[in-house]
Amino acid sequence: MKGVTGDDSIKITEEREISSNSCGKYCRLLEILRDMGSAAVAYSSGVDSTLLLYAAKEALGDSMIAVTAASYLFPRRDRAEAEEFCRRLGIRHFIAEADELRIEGFADNPPDRCYLCKKDLFVRIKQLAEREDMAEVVEGSNTDDTGDYRPGMRALAELGIRSPLREAGLSKQEIRDISKDLGLHTWDKPSFACLASRFPYGEIIDEKKLAMVDAAEQYLLDKGFSQFRVRIHGGSLARIELKPDEFGMMMQDELRLDVYGRLREIGFDHVALDLKGYRSGSMNEVLDTKID
Repeated sequence: MKGVTGDDSIKITEEREISSNSCGKYCRLLEILRDMGSAAVAYSSGVDSTLLLYAAKEALGDSMIAVTAASYLFPRRDRAEAEEFCRRLGIRHFIAEADELRIEGFADNPPDRCYLCKKDLFVRIKQLAEREDMAEVVEGSNTDDTGDYRPGMRALAELGIRSPLREAGLSKQEIRDISKDLGLHTWDKPSFACLASRFPYGEIIDEKKLAMVDAAEQYLLDKGFSQFRVRIHGGSLARIELKPDEFGMMMQDELRLDVYGRLREIGFDHVALDLKGYRSGSMNEVLDTKID
């Protein structure tokens, strides 16, 4: 297979070995992007946006740019990874500096927090796209993103932001499968939403607590855990969600005590393991399902 190489650069070629079930949708994705003429890609370095960026480069060549948000809400490792990937792909890369904590009402953490954040961020990205003469702004939502409470989708709709992966009918698993076929390093990358999602609605979000969550999750990642969350409660309790098949790893005495000690150093007074295990959007479980 030709595509992403192990060299210091990444080559876009026409030779693909994509599974027959996904090939049609990937081709459809390329068609959608080509029809745009030019585009600014909101790029977080996650699984979805990496495939979207790769496809945009293939479809549009130099008539596209990548835009990555830099703020307290995104782990530092993601920005560094985004910069490196764009360098290897030869894509013009812009950093949109954001300060969500200054957005009126955001720090109070209301149920529509994501709407406030997305609206502010994508207004900035649209302005940058206009300056760079890009016809569209695109982002990486997929077909699975319609199943949970996601107020940020409303902000995207209001601003006319396109979601080509969703338009092409691609699910999260299909995105992973295609990414693996193309040799993209993100094909098995764990999914990590913005750090604000670690806070129960109504709990004040501030820079210190965001830094605590970021440091705790980086530590667990360095220790070899794959898919997890560190939820913060009351500013001092860390509730760790792990995949159930990694519970045994956490229960090894030396590692368990190391995790406890490190999270205490970071600033948590109490460290707990959630027995239900990791699940996306667990903070939404307390919401009225009719909320919008």
